[in-house]
Amino acid sequence: MHNPVSEPRPSVFYTYAIHDPFNPASIKGDDSAKVVIVGAGPIGMTTALHLARFGIPSVVLEQELQVSHGSRALALTRRSYEILEQAGVVDRFLSKALPWRSGNSFYRDKQVFRMELPHDDDERFFPVTNLQQQYIEEYLADAIKDNPLIELRWGCKVTSMEQQPDKVRLRVDTPFGEYTLTTGWLIAADGGRSAIRKALNLRMEGTSYVGNFVIADIKADLPLPTERLCYFDPEWSPGNNALIHRAPDNIWRFDFRLPEGTTAEQALVPAYLHDKIERILEMIGHPVPWELDWATVYSASALTLGEYIHDRVIFVGDAAHVLPIFGVRGANTGFQDCENLAWKLALVEKGIANRSLLETYSSERVRAAREICDEAGKTTRFMTPPSFGFRLMRDAVLSLSLSQDFPRDLLHWRTSRPHVYTGSPLNSFPEDDARFDGGVACGQSACNVKLDDGSYLLSHMRAGFHLICFSEGGAEDQELPRLLAAARQANIPVVTIRISRSSPQARPGDADIVLHDSNGRIAKKYAAIPGAAYLLRPDLHVCARWRQTKADKFDAALRVASGQNTGSVQ
Repeated sequence: MHNPVSEPRPSVFYTYAIHDPFNPASIKGDDSAKVVIVGAGPIGMTTALHLARFGIPSVVLEQELQVSHGSRALALTRRSYEILEQAGVVDRFLSKALPWRSGNSFYRDKQVFRMELPHDDDERFFPVTNLQQQYIEEYLADAIKDNPLIELRWGCKVTSMEQQPDKVRLRVDTPFGEYTLTTGWLIAADGGRSAIRKALNLRMEGTSYVGNFVIADIKADLPLPTERLCYFDPEWSPGNNALIHRAPDNIWRFDFRLPEGTTAEQALVPAYLHDKIERILEMIGHPVPWELDWATVYSASALTLGEYIHDRVIFVGDAAHVLPIFGVRGANTGFQDCENLAWKLALVEKGIANRSLLETYSSERVRAAREICDEAGKTTRFMTPPSFGFRLMRDAVLSLSLSQDFPRDLLHWRTSRPHVYTGSPLNSFPEDDARFDGGVACGQSACNVKLDDGSYLLSHMRAGFHLICFSEGGAEDQELPRLLAAARQANIPVVTIRISRSSPQARPGDADIVLHDSNGRIAKKYAAIPGAAYLLRPDLHVCARWRQTKADKFDAALRVASGQNTGSVQ
């Protein structure tokens, strides 16, 4: 019988709620669900919320009775916040999180690099925002509790699974005994040590790097700004490095590399950990009193499954890939997974698209993970050199950075960013795409723009495809009525948006949303002339665009992007 920990976890800043375990006695008749998600971490719960946007119900299984212990997925990027906004939960995140856009790197006791991430008034969200995973999971769980399409079952551990041609049968253990749950689709969001992945005997490909790191969350009153601090070759740990992040509630994450030969067990001995934290506080010039909240040891890996869909089982987040912590790639990559998956699975489940659309989730996200593994490997090899040669090169760059400017860009930590689906089979009309001079190209995620009324373009997006038309009421608008009519007649949800510099009053048969762009800021960001149009996928990536479009081109592009047409359209 599964007996999850029922006592609240210790913390110096967070009060852990204990949720009631699911009791199988409450099941009436056969227990089945369209979708079952294993794992109520940030990715599992966000996947459920995005499926619910498209009307797909799900059951989420979590073997614990409380949210995550430790800050873990601390730094969320702008793209993750855009995904959370679409899920309807972002406002609560913003009320607690700490935004930032800069960082400093030090070699010994001298600053050698200053990082400034791009940010302007058109962005609603900062490049990166810090919020401990406890809060992330709490806010998502509360949103799920209020969503009638999602059932979150605490204290449920999957003990076995059996795939059949059209379903998956799960055996689930609880504190009250076992039960059987049947589902059409099983989504594995159960983390880097995924039990579902092990049950299918799947192996990841990639690289595991040498060296261990400690993350320690402490509560301390430090007069430092919210930014990333990185220290190379500190006096107290020659040849190693330390990272510092600020979090809400006066919590500070200290992340430092262990000297070679130091084991995880040795690193977590209280006296050893206390000594290292004291030395970091002395290094930054603020030896203040502090309390330890949580600590763990990890090593860096850049690994991915070669396929994310195995019959009726789909992998997301760390269950699909394990990425280095440097560059905040873990959870941020997972959020892009679940947004990519949800709309595709919804169209397939509703019978609108065939299985080939769902397969593009795997092809697009595996390619993204492999690119991230390659890029993250560069940062990881710099942070933890795997050989004498790499260490020699790293130390040379650091040494030169004391007196020269040219090597300093090599210290950039290559922050996680939205993946570009270049070459996706869901893109179409590449010649029309190439006619634009700038803007948002096919495969890229839509960019935000601040509107005249103070709102933001992406805040107006709904569940479905989006057809954005740029209109000025001239001869170039002759095709607009036919274009809007084609969107209304489509057999899948298409939200139409008309953008105009002139008065935003709606016309008969007008778009679903009419936005005023008096200064032409949206048109400039999208390199759009009157008569131009963009087609966005439900995950807000561009799949087609035209400087002057026709209704038949829109129809063709929509068929391709929704998996109703095999092959791309030229």
